[in-house]
Amino acid sequence: MARYRSPGGQAPSPVLDDDAADGAVVRVRGAHRLPAPSSALRGRVVVAAVAAGAFAAAAAGQTLQSVQTSDADVAPLANTGDASASFAVGGDAPTGAPEILPAANFTDASAEVQRLTDSENVTMARRNHDAEVARAAAEEAARPKTCLPAKGTFTSGFGARWGTSHLGVDIANSIGTPIYAATDGVVIEAGPASGFGLWVRIQMDDGTIQVYGHVNTYSVREGQKVKCGQQIAEIGNRGQSTGPHLHFEIWQNGTRKIDPRPWLAARGISL
Repeated sequence: MARYRSPGGQAPSPVLDDDAADGAVVRVRGAHRLPAPSSALRGRVVVAAVAAGAFAAAAAGQTLQSVQTSDADVAPLANTGDASASFAVGGDAPTGAPEILPAANFTDASAEVQRLTDSENVTMARRNHDAEVARAAAEEAARPKTCLPAKGTFTSGFGARWGTSHLGVDIANSIGTPIYAATDGVVIEAGPASGFGLWVRIQMDDGTIQVYGHVNTYSVREGQKVKCGQQIAEIGNRGQSTGPHLHFEIWQNGTRKIDPRPWLAARGISL
């Protein structure tokens, strides 16, 4: 049997076999495969592959270094930490973990107790103040508004006496006996007075003036506010006096002298 190869290493063409029947085409085995590359070509391929691998590795290393450098340059966000630590359930927080801020509506128990205590103290103080104001108001309402000027003996009344006009009432007692303000008012004069030796004059809110004459000493000053029953002086025997006593007068509207007995009686005080 005669076999032929094509020039240039190409696949062989079909040939006729001497033993085959006339006109039959006989295919050569392995004719469809490519011929194996030469040793030189295989060497060049290996070298090229090694070079490509080295280049890829170098590029990957440079990229990793760039990423690391970029990460180092970026400042970490505030209060950031390991995600696993931030969302861990149970167990202790890892060292260096960020502090978990309380919720906006979280109330510290001690602060709430202190606030309630302060509020209770303020409420108690206000109650005490209101109670004190109420007590003072009650005492003021219960306090007498007209008082007896002095304790002693009624010896002389308002009117004509010994050929003259006696424009007040006399209450006799020993020197040093307390004299009290007959009503609330303001001291408008305290000191020497003609015929009385020493006197004290008190003006009421409605303009009425009270006169206390022949006093031995006085314990108030001009402009001082006094209350009913407050001691203002002592009984004496100064001026035109025949014995220790208080001479007490009422000047209505500050000028008109009236009988003190009915004025006092109208206010619950009897001589």
